[in-house]
Amino acid sequence: MKKNYMYNIGLLALFIIFLFISNNSFNSYQIRILNLCAIYIILGLSMNLINGFTGLFSLGHAGFMAIGAYTCAILTMSPAMKEMNFFLKPIVPILANIQIGFLPALIISGIVSALFAFLIGAPVLRLKDDYLAIATLGFAEIIRVIFTNTQSITNGALGLKGIPVYTNIWWSWGSAIISIIFMIFLIKGSYGKAFKAIREDEIAAENMGIDLFKHKMLSFGTGAFFAGIGGALLGNLLGTIDPNMFRFLLTFNILLIVVLGGMGSITGTCISAILVTVLMEVLRFLDETIDLGFIQIEGIQGLRMVVFSATLMIVIIFYQNGLMGNKEFTWDILNKKKAAYNAKDVK
Repeated sequence: MKKNYMYNIGLLALFIIFLFISNNSFNSYQIRILNLCAIYIILGLSMNLINGFTGLFSLGHAGFMAIGAYTCAILTMSPAMKEMNFFLKPIVPILANIQIGFLPALIISGIVSALFAFLIGAPVLRLKDDYLAIATLGFAEIIRVIFTNTQSITNGALGLKGIPVYTNIWWSWGSAIISIIFMIFLIKGSYGKAFKAIREDEIAAENMGIDLFKHKMLSFGTGAFFAGIGGALLGNLLGTIDPNMFRFLLTFNILLIVVLGGMGSITGTCISAILVTVLMEVLRFLDETIDLGFIQIEGIQGLRMVVFSATLMIVIIFYQNGLMGNKEFTWDILNKKKAAYNAKDVK
């Protein structure tokens, strides 16, 4: 056990060194992709907690992300920038002169998202399966429509521009690492065991003394908290947001990461978040003209998504439960191989 902790610390130290080198040697485009990988890890883990570990079919992630993104943007923007954005209708006076640091704004964004989750969770979490999915999807759409029509709070369909770009490698990956560590300890603890019991059989879990509503609310609220933080990081990375960013397609992309990595696998979510984010960018050349020297192949708009989708289909065919299923990477695999190798040497 002690050896495993040393391995983890060593791996974390190597990764921090990699981030330091990347921050100093990568160009701005590559750094943005690296930031997006971290943000999608946070979002994937937050959805996996709800859908994968607790077995709740929720499709409301885009709504929680929108709440987090707008909350953080409004709290970090300067009064002068708010005045420039809200030229059709002035922002409400209570928000006009508020400007706080990025860290407290990030935490508040997560808390506000979690509060909304608790508000809608009371009636919604009594539903199951498809009905829950429809209800949470409806919530996400309601949030988007409200943000489109509240001109004096969110600037309506115009969105917010000039958001301070605070998100960098250290903020995004620092948040991702904290999210991973939190999820590991949560799932390994008593609450994690209760979540898994609810996923497997609600009736059996209730007979064992598990408070279904309490644990569902806890899972839903925690997932929404991290979704809000992911949305806040995304907004302060792009520098501009609008309600159309938070359509169902965004929730679908996060669900894709969860399913591809494996429902109920932290390791799988991290791997698939990086793979999906990088692959989506690597395949961009398919939409452009390809010059092979002796011939030019005209790019076809949308070919990137066709190839990407085909690749995902192939992966799902061979890995029906995702890349990791519900398993996690552990150092015990390496320790067993090392022990077997040493046993052979003794013989």
